[in-house]
Parts: sequence; C-alpha cells; structure tokens
Amino acid sequence: MNAAPPAQQSAPRPFAPLAHATFAVLWVATILGNVGSFMRDVANAWLATDLSTSPTAVAAIQAATTLPVFLLAIPAGVLSDILDRRRFLIVIQVALGLVSGTLMMLAWRGALTIEILIFMAFLGGIGAAMMGPTWQSIVPELVPRHELRSAVALNGLGVNIARAIGPATGGVLLAAFGAAATYAVDFVSYILVIGALAWWRRPPRASDPLREHFFGALRAGLRYTRAHSKLHVVLFRAAVYFVSGSAIWALLPLVARQLFAGGAGLYGLLLGMVGGGAIVGALLLPRLQAWLDADRLLLAAAVATAAAMGLLSLAPPLALALPLFLLLGVAWIAALTTLGGAAQAILPDWVRGRALAVYQMVFNGALAAGSLAWGAVAQRVGVPTGLLAAAVFLLLSSLLAQRFRLPQGEDDLAPSQAWPDPRMAVKIEDDRGPVLVQIDYRVAAADRQDFLVAVRRLSEERLRDGAFNWCVMEDPNDPERLVEWFLVESWAEHMRQHRRVHNADADLQRELLRFQQGGTPPRVQHLLGVRLPPAPSASR
Repeated sequence: MNAAPPAQQSAPRPFAPLAHATFAVLWVATILGNVGSFMRDVANAWLATDLSTSPTAVAAIQAATTLPVFLLAIPAGVLSDILDRRRFLIVIQVALGLVSGTLMMLAWRGALTIEILIFMAFLGGIGAAMMGPTWQSIVPELVPRHELRSAVALNGLGVNIARAIGPATGGVLLAAFGAAATYAVDFVSYILVIGALAWWRRPPRASDPLREHFFGALRAGLRYTRAHSKLHVVLFRAAVYFVSGSAIWALLPLVARQLFAGGAGLYGLLLGMVGGGAIVGALLLPRLQAWLDADRLLLAAAVATAAAMGLLSLAPPLALALPLFLLLGVAWIAALTTLGGAAQAILPDWVRGRALAVYQMVFNGALAAGSLAWGAVAQRVGVPTGLLAAAVFLLLSSLLAQRFRLPQGEDDLAPSQAWPDPRMAVKIEDDRGPVLVQIDYRVAAADRQDFLVAVRRLSEERLRDGAFNWCVMEDPNDPERLVEWFLVESWAEHMRQHRRVHNADADLQRELLRFQQGGTPPRVQHLLGVRLPPAPSASR
C-alpha cells in the first residue's frame, strides 16, 4: 500500500517563520553578526586598495575569503551532520571573533600588509566554511517543512539587510575612525551571536548505536551527492551564474575608486545599494515566484545581472549608476533564493548538511575562481572591459544552461520505514563488511523491458543511500529470473540504509513489485565478506 500523501498545506506567508521564537531570535542575531562581517569585509577590501594598486591583489581578497569554503565545505558538512550543531556554531563564532580581534590590533598598530590581510581573510573564510552548512542545516529544525522555502528566503533577506546596513556603516566608520574601529565593531557582533546561540535550547541528541563517524559519514555524503542527478542540476546552474556574477564583487572596490573616483564612503554606499536592492527583491519574490517558475526566475536574474554589469562598464554618472546597483541586489537575492530553495527542497534530513556543503563548495568555488579570473582579465584589459566581458559571458552561458531544468522538490522525503530489519541467525558486528544484498525477481518476458526501466530508476536511490556498487544480472538458464544486487561497505551502513529510504523511493520500490510473478515477494539475501586467513608463505 502506498504511503498516504502529506496533508495539503496552504501557501505560507513570506514572514510566517518569524512566528517561531527560536527562528526569529537567531534570525535577528544573524543579521547583527552579518552587519559586523560586512563592515570587516569593507575594511579588508578598501585597505587592500591602499596597500596595493594591483587588480589581481585586490581580487585576491575576495578569493581568499571564498576559497576556504570551496576547500573545506564538505568536511564542514560532515561535522554539521555528526556533531551537536549549536555547540559547533558557538565554537566557530568564538574563532571568528578572534580573527576580527587580531585584525583590530594589527590595524591599530599599523602593522597590516597586503600579505597579512590576505592571510587573515583566508582565516575568516575558514570560519565561514565551517559555519555555512551548519547554519543552513538548522533551518528545518526551527520551522515546519511547508515553511522551509519562506525560511530560506528570509535568511537571504536577513543577509541582504545586513548588506544594506553593514557596508555603508563600515564605510562611514572607516572614513571617520579608521580600520581598527571597524574591526572592533565586528568583534562585538560575534558576542551577540554567541549569546543568541547560548539562549537556544536545542533538544539533546538521543544515543544512537548506528551514529556515523567522520570518515564513514564523509564517504556516505560523497556517495549521495555523486548519485543525486537532481542535485547535479542545481550545482551546475549555480556554477554558471556565480562564475560570472562574481566579477562585480571582485572588482567593486576598483569600480568605486577608478570609475567613480570615490573613497571608502562611496564603496560602502555602493554595497549598501546592492543590499537595499536585495531587500526590495526579497519583498517582491513571492509575486515574482507566482509569475515565473524557478528556471525563468533564475534566467531573469542572470539577464538583470548581466545588463547591470554591462551598463556599469560604460562608467555612467553616479546618479544613473546607483539604480543599477539596486537592480544587482534584486537579481542577486532572486538567484540565491531560487538556487538555495531548490537545493533544500530535494534533500532528506540525514544528509542535509553534507549535501548543502557541496552546494556551498560549488557556490564559493565559483566565486573564488571567477574573482581570480575576472581580476586577471581586468589586470590585462582594464576594469570596464573586464566587467563587460563578464556580462556577455553570463548572458550566453545562462541561456545555454536553460536546457537543464531545476528540480521542483515535490517528493515526500520523510523516512518511510519501508524496509523491515533483516532476520539473521547470528548477531552481526556492525563493522563487518562488505555486505552484498541480492534480490531475486521473477519477471515475465513481456514485462522485461519495463521492469529494467523501473529498476534503473531505483539504482539512483540505492547508490544515494549507501551502496557503492549496483548491478542487475540475468540467469541464462532461467530467462524469467533477474537478480538485482548492490554492495554496502559495512553492516552498520546497511542498517543506516534501511533508515534512509524515504517515501518517494519506497513508492518506486513498490512499483517494481507489480512485475513480480507468482504472488510471492522477491527473495532477499544478505551475504557478508569473509576474512580469509593469510596465504601460506612460498617454500624456498
């Protein structure tokens, strides 16, 4: 019998998640923390233009901030799935506070160099890499599933509220009091976030004999993302947008200084305009999502971003340029929310942190690679031509990427408990393996092709949930016998695999049963790898 469909939920209001106290407190705390982080980023970027006139060196600040997320996102995602997320976030916030405190002291003593600044930006990026997957993973703990997309959109809105306030405030502080004061305010913001996390009373994790350990969880996460075709589409579309969209962030300090002959205050204002545009975009998103599906909305964001960068390359008067930065903010939040919501909607809870870490790795890897690439282009041909080249590349690549449609996330991902625990004659140690699971089907010749099509669809589920190899074989002496088998690395991992099967996959497995002849279920066998004695040494 198929599982009952989930109850229909009315479309949630955009601000409905704020009715949940824990989400609201952490949301406000995150805004305050991000205000401080954007102030620090303004100080880093502007000090880089004082310490070096090279576009490559200036773009390296952006790359140093995002590269650690590319390198460390997956280990961070593993930790977010196996550690207490609240405590892990507190430790990360303490570490990031120490980075900002160090920058404050070095700036106060006038001891910063471009090399030290890049290194400290890299350390800050490490903290962001550790924090990103965990912070995203706690969202489903704070709101009901039907409000998940609204919560993702609100998180994006919060980031851009901070982007509207933080850079402008940072630019004013930087111009009036210097970099040390700007870093000091960022240091205080971490204290506020730590306080909010300490206030959150997250239920303790129950003891679990099948709890994953780091390297096993890492392998399981990589297997999952390697086998998830819908996630591949989200990652590809994210890479297409962010590789070219990174140009405006990498070159913005030089745009403010060279194209508009401005100082730190103008740079903060331009960032603030982008943040203000993102706030407007977040408020417009429910209406935009009613008019456009996810693919058209992402394409519209790419076209708007490309148009804004192309027009900015012409160095228009500042009064005409400011609305372009608003447009950039609207496009950026639309792309972030569309891609982030698509990723969240197709991920089950057991692997959410690891899979989101892969998304973060692609996102920040694209930003880092794009920042370095467009910085090098601007070094050779100038900032205006570099912006124009990025705009053209973004437009063309986004049009070509439209053939890969974003997933809608309509599957029921709740655990199905569809697999009964196997009954074994002896107790099996959890680390025994590998495990060969063999399923014998009897399929009529007339149904053979339809069965193979259905079981091919099932292979993705097997490989996502724990198998490292999968195959279907036939018996040449019995044409109606088809054997599906898959290998799992250990008995404990196979027991976890039982838990991971969600309702949508259980429906697919039940679909196969209609091909089974004889009125009896397919025969399932479990075979364990045997430890062989060492080979005898050869006689001399």
